Amino acid sequence: MQLISINIGHEQILQNKNRVERTGIFKLPIDHPVMVTKLGLVKDVIVSQKHHGGPDQAVYVYGQPDYEWWSEHLAQDVVPGTFGENLTISELESAKFNIGDMLHVGNVILQVTAPRIPCSTFAVRMGDSNWIKKFRQAERPGLYCRVLREDLIKTGDSVSFESYQDETISILEMYRDFYVKHKSRETLLRHLRAPIAIRARQDLEEELQKL
Repeated sequence: MQLISINIGHEQILQNKNRVERTGIFKLPIDHPVMVTKLGLVKDVIVSQKHHGGPDQAVYVYGQPDYEWWSEHLAQDVVPGTFGENLTISELESAKFNIGDMLHVGNVILQVTAPRIPCSTFAVRMGDSNWIKKFRQAERPGLYCRVLREDLIKTGDSVSFESYQDETISILEMYRDFYVKHKSRETLLRHLRAPIAIRARQDLEEELQKL
């Protein structure tokens, strides 16, 4: 695999129904090396910090094969950065990953923590009121990652995969279960035993306490 695009967001204003939002979802490719820190790519704007960013969702990754699927499905070219990902990687299909799997991007090490859950801001960015449903059904969510090793990266860096060896769940299982309103105790515990993102962990722990 190879890093084919590094995408940085700048704050923009978005009209979302009857409200105006500030967002960093619009990301454009850059042509110079960038530092990846525990909190993400230097100079990348994250506005909605309640739902995005932080040490467990520091970097969002999307794969070229998934973009190619979308380009065919939408009958239009979908270019790197369109979905607001920081890194676009060749040969990466997000649905095949497990929580805890690692990506070595140059000298940087990323660990998968969560799938991307589509929101209304994403739908407005795509100009499609049905986008949340379409993205959910496609099951090509991309990968949120924590940063285990910081360093500079550049377009063209090689990317390798390292499988997580402890107890875990698949990205698709986590993605599908997000939409299940009443999860079983067994399901909640399986998720909590995996190295999932802190936001998801907090929500599942609250759900477990209510059983």
